Amino acid sequence: MGANPKGYANSELVIAPSELTELLDSVAEGPAPAIIDVRPAEDFAAGHLPGACHFDLYGLTLLDTAPAPLEAFMYMIKTLLASRGVSADAPAIVYDDKAGMRAARAFWFLDYFGHRQVRVLDGGFDAWRRAGHCVTTETTPPAARGWEAARGRSERLATWRDLADRLGRPGAVILDTRSDGEYAGTTKRARRGGAVPGAVHVEWTRNLDADGEFQPAEALQAMYAAAGVTADQEIIAYCHGGYRSAHSYLALRLLGYPRVRNYVGSWKE
Repeated sequence: MGANPKGYANSELVIAPSELTELLDSVAEGPAPAIIDVRPAEDFAAGHLPGACHFDLYGLTLLDTAPAPLEAFMYMIKTLLASRGVSADAPAIVYDDKAGMRAARAFWFLDYFGHRQVRVLDGGFDAWRRAGHCVTTETTPPAARGWEAARGRSERLATWRDLADRLGRPGAVILDTRSDGEYAGTTKRARRGGAVPGAVHVEWTRNLDADGEFQPAEALQAMYAAAGVTADQEIIAYCHGGYRSAHSYLALRLLGYPRVRNYVGSWKE
């Protein structure tokens, strides 16, 4: 949809505020998009995009990627997403305050379940408001539209077994998206600090510019190539709980990297 000024290989994965207004103006021509605000509830109550519904995924975390708990967790997520008005025949737009990790994680879930029209609002609520678009405190209950999610795409997800299997393997890169302190082990948020052996480090915040929008493709490409993260390899991204790694997953998908996985359990597991 629209132009591609940032040069992404998969520009349809994000949407600018101006493009979203065009999409909303054309809803008479097709099903209305599901607009999902994943910010904290108090932020949503203070003002949100017209027609948006609220779904804060932040506290929903998986600590065990063994088959049974993984299947149960994913069933819960797709059921909740379906209750927020997601359908297969309409775009799903997710946003937070910027093009941040909350929106990227919601994107990753929908992408994993095979939704073909999921997009992140580039720059998020801040960019929408900065552009002067309408903000409201009115709420409209979401209408469940009977979304039947596809079986999860295993090539988009990594478990601890997938990660362990690829340690030291040629053609595979483990990408640590956490802070410098977490990577170095000086900041410890779990029983143990440090990093996965052999992991390269590119903090997720570097995907964004000063306005909270994704950097252009040329800048992202140069940054990841300098760290040895190239499109000919399989990439497994991790952080602490699968949020920041989902952001880097999206950045690499924007660049057209064909084999990218998000380790949903991440360092917590």
